[in-house]
Amino acid sequence: MQIYLPIAEMSIPVEMIFLLGGFVGFISGVFGVGGGFLTTPLLIFMGIPSAVAVGTQGSQLVASGVSGVTGYWRRGHVDFMVGTIMLVGGIGGSLVGIVFFQFIKYLGQMDLIISLLYIVLLGSIGIMMLFESVFTIFRKKSVKSEFNRLKSPSLISKLPYKMRFPRSKLYISVFVPIGIGFVSGFLVSTMGVGGGFLLVPAMIYILGMPPLLVAGTSLFQIIFTSAFATIMHATVSNSVDILLAIFLILGGVIGAQFGVLVSRKITGARARIILALLVLGVCTQLGIQLFLHPYDIFVMVVQ
Repeated sequence: MQIYLPIAEMSIPVEMIFLLGGFVGFISGVFGVGGGFLTTPLLIFMGIPSAVAVGTQGSQLVASGVSGVTGYWRRGHVDFMVGTIMLVGGIGGSLVGIVFFQFIKYLGQMDLIISLLYIVLLGSIGIMMLFESVFTIFRKKSVKSEFNRLKSPSLISKLPYKMRFPRSKLYISVFVPIGIGFVSGFLVSTMGVGGGFLLVPAMIYILGMPPLLVAGTSLFQIIFTSAFATIMHATVSNSVDILLAIFLILGGVIGAQFGVLVSRKITGARARIILALLVLGVCTQLGIQLFLHPYDIFVMVVQ
């Protein structure tokens, strides 16, 4: 069944949107990732304009974040104080990201720059994840060794305006969580990703937070940052398609339930290898579309 997307200004089979949301939700359930870094490129592959793909993805992050953080909150695994300080940086990063987004849109280079950002980000993350997972298998390291809590670098420990965070037992400068939140907000606004794959390691190895509190706190911050970025995209750039968001969210909720069941059978380094190969596959496809010579250089579209 075809459905017309008013903001994207195109018709697309509703089953395709639903299946895409289900696939990303399944991946999220299996590997415990947000999936935003896959949704935006896959929407672009389907012909959705880059601006609409980025703007609409933020609404899906809000929905998935709310469902996820509720479970962590019930178990007491959210540090609201750290999350609120990170949110301050996240709002600032979103504002800067919106300005950057509008600038590249004004230049007419939206597709090029968004694709390049994804190729660099996904490529680097996929390669690092693949090497780390293969190395872990050959060295037979335990999973616990990957999440050792490290001391903050000496430069970070010398920053001013330190603040105590009783829940995480931290005494650190507020500039550190603000800076981490800023990066997350910028990524949400410019690429439509929550940045959890960067936030989680940063919160463990830079902030020194207990791993038990990291996921829930990260999701708490991402919810409000994504909501703010979505509102800004809707009002400033008019790039949020509600119909597209609804079917993506519905598919994602259902797919995530099946993903959780499968996750019990796929764990550890082998799961990360599968995820790394999937990320590199999306990165390769983006590179092919961007750099290979098209078959038809000029195409006339009759409106």
